Amino acid sequence: MELWYTEEHTPTVRFSIKVKKQLFGGKSPFQQIDVFDSEEFGRFFTLDGLMMLTEKDEFIYHDMIVHVPMATNPDVRRVLVIGGGDGGTVRELTRYKTIEKIDMVDIDEMVVKICRELLPFTSRKLGDPRVTLYFEDGLKFVRTASEKYDLIIVDSTDPFGPGEGLFTKEFYGNCFKALTDDGILVNQHENPYYDSYRASMKRAHQRIEDFFPVCRVYQAHIPTYPSGHWLFGFASKKFDPIKDLDAAAWNGLGLETRYYNTDLHAGAFMLPNYVKQALELKD
Repeated sequence: MELWYTEEHTPTVRFSIKVKKQLFGGKSPFQQIDVFDSEEFGRFFTLDGLMMLTEKDEFIYHDMIVHVPMATNPDVRRVLVIGGGDGGTVRELTRYKTIEKIDMVDIDEMVVKICRELLPFTSRKLGDPRVTLYFEDGLKFVRTASEKYDLIIVDSTDPFGPGEGLFTKEFYGNCFKALTDDGILVNQHENPYYDSYRASMKRAHQRIEDFFPVCRVYQAHIPTYPSGHWLFGFASKKFDPIKDLDAAAWNGLGLETRYYNTDLHAGAFMLPNYVKQALELKD
């Protein structure tokens, strides 16, 4: 009998992957966690039935959520990652020798445990000595944060369930307070194509705009995410991701990436008209 994983993107659109084997299935205090193996995408990981990453295309998401802010401000020293229990964002951050401290906050310790066991391709750097793991609510963590961070990356799930608080106005305001005077906030920004996701994207963007003088949106194409067209938010107290891109400095690091490059960096901020209209952006 064939086994297929199917995710419902809308009531009339579904996405499926043929599964070779289910490697894990279990429920934490917060959500259903599943890990599968497949021919086309390798191992993949879902929460409450929604795709989080696949072995084949996770590099796109993690390249874009990390290297865009790092190329904009190469002097980042202290980083806070909220969510990101699979470890992929931390993996990319640890490639920068100049980063001194990485705090990762995930509400679900079981997610991190399972990813360390079954997804070594993303989780292998969680043991880096610069990394400190906190298993608590990200909203509460930033509300009481005593540290000041140069970069906060919100690598969250969708805006419901355990991740719902990470899309609120209170959360973005607390992130602003937890950043240094030239700090940067980057977050996954949902997809602009389907109505329900587009509404979440617009709300998040408007709430971030209330706090940050620099507020931009950029994009990547991720085959296993709804519609394949995925957005990220870039907000900053000082740095503009296009004007302040230090391509020479970033290229001088000699980091090998499979998706990100400094030419793509600028182009990623050139949004299609339908996205600009949804965000109510002006040329």
